[in-house]
Order: sequence, then structure tokens, then C-alpha cells
Amino acid sequence: MSYIVDFKNVSTVGLESSPVAEALAGLRANEARYFMNKYEHEFTVVPASESQESLDYANLILQERGISFAAKPLETSRFQVENIQFTYVFYEDGLSINVMYTIDDPKKRAVGFKLSEGMEIPKELAEKFKFARQKSKLAGTIRGSFFVIKGQY
Repeated sequence: MSYIVDFKNVSTVGLESSPVAEALAGLRANEARYFMNKYEHEFTVVPASESQESLDYANLILQERGISFAAKPLETSRFQVENIQFTYVFYEDGLSINVMYTIDDPKKRAVGFKLSEGMEIPKELAEKFKFARQKSKLAGTIRGSFFVIKGQY
């Protein structure tokens, strides 16, 4: 069952099993606010148990860098705005990944990683990536990194 993320009244619906549920909910709400402000798009998530195709797609692209996460995926989101396809996966440990794949410009394709406040850097990313910090009213301090997608998906 899908859930439209409300960025005005942050809720942990669907994320309750996370040890950083409040921070992860803030991170998810931060994404929802971005898409509403930039594209007037409602950010909708689906339980990971109902979205295997989105998980498979994200995992396929992560394999480009030999990355697979031990953490349990809780929710996904997959949509297109303008000429960009987005896929999000929110993990139980507080990690959020997003795949940004422009349809007509191979130079603007990347996978982003965002860490909820209070979580450790996953061992799968610790030695491969440096993380920058960003402040968010909804999510506190977010640490993020990314890699450019080289393949065609």
C-alpha cells in the first residue's frame, strides 16, 4: 500500500522498525519537500515487500561499484519528473539511496547516499566514499555522498 509522504507533519509510518526512525522520517520528509517545491510532485513510498522491481533496479546499479547493503530495505519510491527517473530506497539502519537517471543526458546520472542523523556510516560505504554534511530543518544533520553512473540501465 502506497503512502504519500507529508513533509509538514513528519510521520514514522512504515519506518517504525528503524533504530533511527524519527531521523529517517525527517530525511524522507526532506526529500518530499524538495520534490514538491521543485517539481510540484507528491513523494509517494511503497513498502519494500511490495516493490521488488524497484529494489532489483537499484541493486543492479549499485553492483556497478560492487555495493550491496546488509541493512533491510523498508520502503521504495520510483517515479519520473521531466526527463529524470528517480528511484529511492530507505533502509532500516537509516540509510537512504537515490538513483537519478536522466533519460537523454548520460552525464547527469548518479546514485546518492544520505545518512540519517545518529547512524554510523555503513561498512559498505565507509572506505569508498567521503561524506559531506548538510543541515535540514526536517532531518537535522544529513551526511551525503554519491557516485556517477557509468553504465546504461
